[in-house]
Amino acid sequence: MNRYEALRRDVPEWFRDDPEGVRILTDPARIRDARRRATTARPSGRGGSFAALWARLRAALRPVPAGVVSADRYLWYLRDPVRFPDGRLGLYDRILPPPGSSPGVVILPLVGPGEKVVLIEHHRHATRSRHWEVVRGFGEPGATPVENVTRELREEIAATPTEVIPLGEVHPDTGLLAHKVALYAARVDGVGEVEKGEAIHRAITVTPAEAEEMVADGRITDGFSIAALYRARLTGVFGPAAPDGGT
Repeated sequence: MNRYEALRRDVPEWFRDDPEGVRILTDPARIRDARRRATTARPSGRGGSFAALWARLRAALRPVPAGVVSADRYLWYLRDPVRFPDGRLGLYDRILPPPGSSPGVVILPLVGPGEKVVLIEHHRHATRSRHWEVVRGFGEPGATPVENVTRELREEIAATPTEVIPLGEVHPDTGLLAHKVALYAARVDGVGEVEKGEAIHRAITVTPAEAEEMVADGRITDGFSIAALYRARLTGVFGPAAPDGGT
């Protein structure tokens, strides 16, 4: 827990409390109790009185670890000892960007006179599947938003932006992730070779209406891409909507 306690001092905004929300524990005795309760709540695969005895022994000898579970240049995984609003104690996992990092960027590339949308077919390790997506990536520490947008476009589709249009921000998963991601549309000078080393298989161009149809029929399921397309529509990047709601 030493690294975790150092974080509490160095990055206090990560540990803000809401009196009516999930409270992060600081008292050592209550932290131990939260870890024991989390350990006994874990399924053991056994039943009956033996299971209850095993759970108590496990809670005493090998409680679930808390604090900093892992950390690297992209993600910090914390397991906080907490008190829930109903008084229960336990552990709550969350994933945060590293201290001092800049927000990740999601970029909707637009190319050509008709401003077609560029989509990439990207194999994702987490789902073990291919997904149609817009361009995105982590923010580099100290980089400006435009620098992050430019870098990602260059790396993923060998494109250079001629105009960058902010579309707002989104929290991708408030139940687990503390990340805040910045959305942009970017008019680009063209599309080159995709980054095969990142498991990007190909890039295609579609009209905004075709991209929205891909969302409607389930071909686009990536939440970042859906958010970027929706924000682009709301902010008028695709032009005004037709009176009947069409494009």
